[in-house]
Amino acid sequence: MATRFKEKYEKEIKSALAKELSIDNTMAVPRLEKIVVNMGLGEATQNVKIMDPLVADLAAITGQKPVTTKAKKSIAAFKVREGMPIGAMVTLRGDAMYEFLDRLISIALPRVRDFRGVSSKSFDGRGNYTLGLRDQLIFAEIDYAKVDKIKGMNVTIVTTAKDDNGARALLRGFGMPFRQGA
Repeated sequence: MATRFKEKYEKEIKSALAKELSIDNTMAVPRLEKIVVNMGLGEATQNVKIMDPLVADLAAITGQKPVTTKAKKSIAAFKVREGMPIGAMVTLRGDAMYEFLDRLISIALPRVRDFRGVSSKSFDGRGNYTLGLRDQLIFAEIDYAKVDKIKGMNVTIVTTAKDDNGARALLRGFGMPFRQGA
């Protein structure tokens, strides 16, 4: 059972992108590779129990069990020791990735207060796009009453595009609401 966005990519976006970027080989047309959703939590250094609701929220949003990220180095100024849990992340691929992108663009982003579109400057030069979200409440899966701490998250969309223009065209094809004039 293919998702709505996967079918849209195969039927419409792929051919339109090939024309727009003048690519002859269909395998060279940019496509989504994976989506990484990451939540960092610095306060977990004092209290590891803070991680549990964070991990539960991330699991509800993505539909997949998050991996706990641990500190690579000890930093005394931040009271962080090597190996301490400081965040959680989920890597989505395949149908789950298309499903998440569909929910992000269709449901979550329109729920952001004073939303004027996402920045078109957040590309890394290699065809990947990172989007910072201020709180997890924009996702319909999160129960507002159970949230005790509002946490932001980063959503990184990794594409096979060689440059930013290819990735921008791909995301625009999916309906990513880029800000005008920026």
